Amino acid sequence: MLTAAYPEQPSVPLVEALLAAGARPVPVADAAAVADQEPEGGWAAVVVELGEDPGAALSVARRVRAAGGAPVLLVATRAQAGSLPLDACDDFLLSPVDPGEVALRLRRLRSLTGEEPLQDVIRFKDLELNLATYQARLGGTPIDLTYMEYELLRFFASHPARAWSREQLLSRVWGYDYFGGARTVDVHVRRLRAKLGETRASWITTVRSVGYRFG
Repeated sequence: MLTAAYPEQPSVPLVEALLAAGARPVPVADAAAVADQEPEGGWAAVVVELGEDPGAALSVARRVRAAGGAPVLLVATRAQAGSLPLDACDDFLLSPVDPGEVALRLRRLRSLTGEEPLQDVIRFKDLELNLATYQARLGGTPIDLTYMEYELLRFFASHPARAWSREQLLSRVWGYDYFGGARTVDVHVRRLRAKLGETRASWITTVRSVGYRFG
């Protein structure tokens, strides 16, 4: 899935997230390069990172979108997101980017063009998380999760076996500048364990002096 990425040196986290989402990012210098380097089958999307020169990035996004064709996905900081113009993109996400969120946004954009969607189900043992419908099932039985419970479980299931600190989870799941504190993570983990049930609660392991690990 070839995806144009602006600027020519996109941030490492964005490149890694695109690769993890199954996309192949191709750096482009400007809107003209998006057209000149477009592959025969067209771009799956054009990802524009606002970065340190948001004015130039928005100009590229507007020109690409006005030309039609591939949908435009903007990557902005939380501060930049408050003033994003509606004519500059088809969708946007906040940095620091999360691979699962990048995959979800790209899948939604691909659905706008009628292309075959990406794999939209995360599976871990008998757990299934449908990224398109935000539904969760255990052993085929639906489980009722709040939005943030779902997001935390999705993040865990997307990164099994790795230990995450509470601060990392707050940043990656709730957002970089969320000020809810570590107790927010603990409360959601406790609720998730309860909803997973006694036999599966051990999937979320407490790592002493660190945080939590899934799987």
